[in-house]
Amino acid sequence: MGELFQSLVNAMTSLTHWLYELTVSVGVPSYALAIIILTILIKVVLFPLTQKQMVSMKKMQKIQPKIKEIQDKYKNKDPQKMQQKIMEMYRENNVNPMAGCLPILVQMPILIALYRSLLHIEFLNNEHAGFLWITTLTDKDPYFILPLLAGITTFMQTKLTTSTTDQTQRMMLYMMPVFITWISTTVPAGLVLYWVTFNILGFAQQLLVNKQVGQVKEGAPSK
Repeated sequence: MGELFQSLVNAMTSLTHWLYELTVSVGVPSYALAIIILTILIKVVLFPLTQKQMVSMKKMQKIQPKIKEIQDKYKNKDPQKMQQKIMEMYRENNVNPMAGCLPILVQMPILIALYRSLLHIEFLNNEHAGFLWITTLTDKDPYFILPLLAGITTFMQTKLTTSTTDQTQRMMLYMMPVFITWISTTVPAGLVLYWVTFNILGFAQQLLVNKQVGQVKEGAPSK
């Protein structure tokens, strides 16, 4: 298992170097740009999974008030019937409450591999290993700008699918960005750059999904 994961780390390092050489060939040599391109490629690969997740999460947000009604009605009287009614609600709306787990599970090895890669990477040219105010992407952000952006973009994306009627979701809406911000101050800036870019792409994708789900709902009665 360790050798398999090390192979993933080595592959991540090789891909980062290759993408850097690509930036050199087009006249804008930059490891930061290489990581941004890497993020876009990973986003494209994960698109089918994240698309399904986002659609499901948006539908979950729409039916949350109805689920709360069921919970309020049956929670103390008949918990078993409450679960049955909630599952029926999921089926009627074609919602999978576990849809959000798979993309996260798939991304975890990628994040860890990129983290390990940045810890030990030997840049082909150290002059191109920085990013704006950051000397090298293996360092932590000295001004905490990227960590703050990581927290803000996490909040922005999460808010698009958070139900205001669910107390747990409201709490996570604020707690998760704080946690991400803190974590981002402890890891290489290159990894935080990946996370910020991934969030921005995810935010744009979620906006499109929300619009599509809204259009489907509006058009449903005319069928």
